[in-house]
Amino acid sequence: MFIQGWKSLMRPVSFAGSAAFLALGMAHAQSAPFPSQPASASAAPSESSSQQNWSSSLQTYPLDSSEILSALPSSPEPSGSGSGGSGSGGQAADDHKGWKQNLSNNFALEFGGGFSGPLGSSANYITWGENFTVGGGLNFNKHLALLAEYQFIDDKLPGAIIAETGANGGNAHIWSLTLAPVVDLFPKSKNDIYVTGGGGFYRKLTSFTNPELEEYCSYYYCEEGYANAVVGHFSSNQGGWNVGGGFQHRLGGQFNDSRAKLFAEVRYLYVDTPVEEGVSPSGLGAVGIAAGTKLIPVTFGVRW
Repeated sequence: MFIQGWKSLMRPVSFAGSAAFLALGMAHAQSAPFPSQPASASAAPSESSSQQNWSSSLQTYPLDSSEILSALPSSPEPSGSGSGGSGSGGQAADDHKGWKQNLSNNFALEFGGGFSGPLGSSANYITWGENFTVGGGLNFNKHLALLAEYQFIDDKLPGAIIAETGANGGNAHIWSLTLAPVVDLFPKSKNDIYVTGGGGFYRKLTSFTNPELEEYCSYYYCEEGYANAVVGHFSSNQGGWNVGGGFQHRLGGQFNDSRAKLFAEVRYLYVDTPVEEGVSPSGLGAVGIAAGTKLIPVTFGVRW
């Protein structure tokens, strides 16, 4: 009976102890940390705090929109504008080159030489001689050119004029600077005919000479000899004019468009020299020369 009472007492005690032990285990499990956590779980609080700090910094230092725009790099100029600028500069350079090229293509040049003789009454005061001509100018088109010409004429004097002065020799030199238009009649032909003429400034110098003994020295030795020396002269400055024409032959060019041409021309030249009456050049005998000097220069040369 005692044993049965003890058993009945132990049942509730063991039940209560089991319940207490179970409650104590659950409480311990809740208070203890988990054995391991994923990295994302531990990083979440850090990211949250970083976002909070960045948000707080934005709130503490607000940015103005103008400051943001000024901090950005400036945008490049549109390609159209750039090309326009370089295009205008390139166009100016092309225009400059084109101008120089057109000038060089239109530039005219000539060299020539030949002989000249008197015409009419001028044969009493001047004789035959030679001439040299050089000129330059512009070709306005295939038909028309304008040349500025320098010409030098070296003619002799008639024996009668020299004898009047008592000298042994003499010559007449004529320098000229003139403007002369040249008109090509057949500019597309290989063989062309042209007319020309002009006028300008002329200077005539008439000199008389006598042979004089002179000493000539070279690098190795010296010797004496006679040479004509000017013993008297007179001169005049005046205007004059010329007119004439010529034949020219183009050199090369597949379509007869070569700028180089050989030419041969004849002109009538009148120099408005004054009358010289009773002139005693540098103490020589008196001489008289009529007004006006008329010559026929014949010239051969090359022209571009």
